[in-house]
Order: sequence, then structure tokens, then C-alpha cells
Amino acid sequence: MTFDDQGNPDACVDPYAEFMAREERIRRRRRTRRAVGAGAGVLLAGAIAAGAATVVDEERPSAASGTTVSDTGAPGTGAPGAGAVPSVGVTLPSDAPRSLPSLLSRPVIRPEQAFPATSVRLTDGSRYTRVDLATTTDCARGMSPGLARLIEQGGECSRLTAGLFTDTDRLSQITVTVLSFARVEDASRVFMMASTDPVTYQVVSLDPPPEAGLPTVPPGSAGVFRRLMTVRSVVFANGQWGDGKESREAELTAQTEGLLRHVNATVVAYEEGRTGRG
Repeated sequence: MTFDDQGNPDACVDPYAEFMAREERIRRRRRTRRAVGAGAGVLLAGAIAAGAATVVDEERPSAASGTTVSDTGAPGTGAPGAGAVPSVGVTLPSDAPRSLPSLLSRPVIRPEQAFPATSVRLTDGSRYTRVDLATTTDCARGMSPGLARLIEQGGECSRLTAGLFTDTDRLSQITVTVLSFARVEDASRVFMMASTDPVTYQVVSLDPPPEAGLPTVPPGSAGVFRRLMTVRSVVFANGQWGDGKESREAELTAQTEGLLRHVNATVVAYEEGRTGRG
């Protein structure tokens, strides 16, 4: 499955139905384990993401603003609805890095900059092949409805780019997604909520293209979900075994986290100005 915005016919594919059917089955069985393992680090100054966001639950006053915001399915309604997303207010701290404005003036990272190679070798010696690459500026098409509604609270996503990787034995399927924003506050909101609830606030995993010769992961299969935040992006990694098995979780976790760190380092280097503007 691809969601590029370059005129590809596959861009018309709506991933929501398949995604939500799979995730509803996963939610009941795996949510606790995933939430426990959802921690990740923030590579920019920690104050930008940590302590700068406030989640306002239904009828609970905000300590920061003293206001009350309802957790509802639709703005302006008084009753919670299905798929409700809490209001999340994010502000930059007063001690944000002085270099931040110049960093944000750089163009959002492009697909070829985030995923420059089809063959990747990590520091531990493991190797992976990128079998698919998809990108879109209509980011809602590549994420869960809950994440799309969360993003609507702030500035829209600038670009979503995803790469699908497999190991040398062609057993794993790991989608790494770079979700970039114009504002740090919007990336912080997504990172915080996705770390709290990785099922509701999640990006879509890519299905392998036919030419890759890989199976499509069976619906309802277990997986590993991780994320990191850069200057203006949230980098997600979704790892699953191609046959949907639940064994060898430690190995799958190591592969998923290794690829996440690799792509994250590439994005950080670009966003911090240590690579060219392109």
C-alpha cells in the first residue's frame, strides 16, 4: 500500500478500513504490553516536549490555564463520543534553544533525504532492505483516525513519508514513518499522546508491494511500536513478523528499535543543519 501524492493510482487507496479492523483486534489483546514498552527519548532540548504539554480530561480543570475542556467526539458538544480525543494544549518553554527559529526555517525533510538508501547496515552489523517508499502531504491518509483528529487541534502536518524494511531473512516487516510539522508544538503534541496511547495515535504500516515478494501481514497480528521526536518531526517504527507470529519478540523489538534509531539520526542530522538543504 502506498499513499504518495505524485499521481500514482495507489494514492486513492483508503487505509482506514483495513487499519482499524486490524487494530481493534490488537487493542484488546496487546494494549497493555505496548503501552509499557512505548517509552522513547527526545533528542532536541527535553524542555520542548517534556513539561510543555497539558492534557485536559473531561470536566477536569487545566492547572496551566484554569479552564475546563470536555473530552468529546466533536468540538462544541457536551457529551463524549466514539473515538473521542482529549484536548491537548502545547506551548514552547521560555528556555527553548535560541537556534530553534533558524532550524525551523529549513525546508521539511524530503523522502530521498529521510530514506537515502535502499540497503541499510546498522551499527550492530545487521542489514535491511527498503522494499517500499511512500510519501504524502495529505497526512491523514497515512494514520489512524484518532491521530488525524489530534493533529486537527493544531497546525496540519507538512509531510508524511514512510519506508518499509525487511531483514536479510525476509521475515520481518518494519515500517518507519517520518511525520513532520511546521511547528515544534504540533510535533510535541503527537509525540506525547502517541507515547501515552500507541494504539489510538498511530501511523499506518505499509503493505509490501507485489514486486517485493513478501507476504502481507495477517490482520490482527501482534507488533512492536516505537517512536522518537526530533526538532520538528515524530519518527515512528512499527515492526511485525511477515507471518504474523508472536514469538521472538525480543528479536523483533531489537530490529524495530535499530531501524528507528537509524532513520531518526538521519532526520536529526538534516533538521539540525548538519547535512545540506538539498
